[in-house]
Amino acid sequence: MKHHLPQLDFASDALQPFLSSETLAFHHGKHHKAYVAKLNAAVEGKDLGQLSLTELVKKAQGGVFNNAAQHYNHSFYWRCIEPGGASSPEGALKAAIDKDFGSLEKLRESFSQAAATHFGSGWCWLVKNAKGRLEVVTHADAGCPVTEGATPLLTCDVWEHAYYIDYRNVRPDYIKAFWKGVNWDFVASCLAKPDGIEATILGTPTKD
Repeated sequence: MKHHLPQLDFASDALQPFLSSETLAFHHGKHHKAYVAKLNAAVEGKDLGQLSLTELVKKAQGGVFNNAAQHYNHSFYWRCIEPGGASSPEGALKAAIDKDFGSLEKLRESFSQAAATHFGSGWCWLVKNAKGRLEVVTHADAGCPVTEGATPLLTCDVWEHAYYIDYRNVRPDYIKAFWKGVNWDFVASCLAKPDGIEATILGTPTKD
């Protein structure tokens, strides 16, 4: 199967001042696009080419894993953010956050601290772990929680290309602004219907 760069659900200037059009042009239009192109080149004509993206992330190694996981991670990240964002989580998601963190504010504190202090490039995630509890985890480089049997719910990209144009080296300012654009409806859908995550994040492909 051929992998495709997913379309964004918003206009290139819709996330300002959180993220500029220039950042999206580089991050989505160049970095993410390059991972997809390299992934397709690596699996073409091979058995791995028949796997879904999630299966590929779980089974691949080396360069194939890096490009597959970065495609997955970036596709997930784009669904985690939206113009304005929902004001706060509700229903089952709110109940799970209150149960495992105490409050949304405590989750934000834990997540922001983990994202800000993660050394080097990588990702900060809110996941439902294999024991059924919500927790905050970080992964270096292309690391992805699906390899650990966890269900991803929310992610923040802390590679420098995600924020350097707009925030330079001040990662904490980027993380603070991130919370103003979180798509809590998407997070809730991942908790409620984990089997539908891949279809949701890949959405509509961009035109080649």
